[in-house]
Amino acid sequence: MSTTLADPAQSTGRARSLVALLGPAFVAAIAYVDPGNVASNISAGAQFGYLLVWVIVMANVMAGLVQFLSAKLGLVTGMSLPEAVRERASRPVRLAYWGQAETVAMATDLAEVVGGAIALNLLFGLPLVVGGLITGVVSMCLLVVQDRRGQRPFERVITGLLAIIAVGFLASVVIAPPSVSGTLGGLAPRFDGAESVLLAAAMIGATVMPHAVYLHSGLARDRHGHPAPGPVRVRLLRATRLDVVLAMLLAGTVNLAMLLMAANTLRGKEVDSIESAHAAVGDALGPVAALLLAVGLLASGLASTSVGAYAGAMIMQGLLRRTIPLLLRRSITLVPAIVILAAGIDPTRALIVSQVVLSFGIPFALIPLVRFTSDRELMGADANHRVTTALAWLVALIISLLNIALIYLTVTGA
Repeated sequence: MSTTLADPAQSTGRARSLVALLGPAFVAAIAYVDPGNVASNISAGAQFGYLLVWVIVMANVMAGLVQFLSAKLGLVTGMSLPEAVRERASRPVRLAYWGQAETVAMATDLAEVVGGAIALNLLFGLPLVVGGLITGVVSMCLLVVQDRRGQRPFERVITGLLAIIAVGFLASVVIAPPSVSGTLGGLAPRFDGAESVLLAAAMIGATVMPHAVYLHSGLARDRHGHPAPGPVRVRLLRATRLDVVLAMLLAGTVNLAMLLMAANTLRGKEVDSIESAHAAVGDALGPVAALLLAVGLLASGLASTSVGAYAGAMIMQGLLRRTIPLLLRRSITLVPAIVILAAGIDPTRALIVSQVVLSFGIPFALIPLVRFTSDRELMGADANHRVTTALAWLVALIISLLNIALIYLTVTGA
């Protein structure tokens, strides 16, 4: 009896080939660790301790399913999600759909520019308006990379910033490990009043982000093309599944680290903003931890605002077949954030409210995504399994019910 050993060179070649296929999900994952996540997760940990750990875990599991379905739609059909909606909707419906999608994109951009401005203020003492303008200018430079060099160099830059974000927010958890029993106890789903529901909606809005759902379908299509049914498509779908799992695992770990840091370090302290959280971290864990937190926030703002502008352009082109140069779009969408900063509105509260707006936009992205990826006429043999479809509809239902509860509790003041 003989045993055939695998050729190490072949194995290495396959591994390198697989790694070369990764990337689109890491660009989409930037949306899951943007400044809105920072504000929502830190506020949740500081106010409620480990209570909402379960929201982070649930949101990231849901995000993984949603992002894979989005990427699969692009690979199998050769269309982005906005393009698929356009093909199946009348003109009035397309315009209304585009209006809500653009509102979501504006809320996204607001959070990201404000987050970058806060980080520059913490690091260098720059006025918020100046910091917002610098964040916008740097994001334009990142968009130039995508526009002139193509998607892969853009993916590398964004993935590098994602690594900086991870280091910035994981540092505090490494320096001061959180309670294991508290973390495990936080896995039990429960709320504690209207404010906890508000923060849970904000956390989900900051995690399962509509613009990332729209974007990932186009990213996967543009990176891998539209392969015919067969071994190539099967291989690309497997690589895409791994891409999503790794990206969501990293994003979920960073999100959880934000909440655990706040629950462990900031619970019971007067923390009503990112600035006060930064000061409290410095007092409790030292200046290095505070510096890394601010650097992570800055990288988050710079990367996510570029990805958000890219997504907004894809939404408009897909739904309306209208193209606005990315740099012009970046200039236009920068205005609301600068106005908010100049008006002196509490930037942390603006971040949290923007994430609630995002949460309301999620069903508009999820419902057509689930319908399209479950359609055998459109997807062929790659249509969702019935179990996958059921889980995807459950995700949409959970988010919708959470938003209804949020409206009820907010209106009644319960």
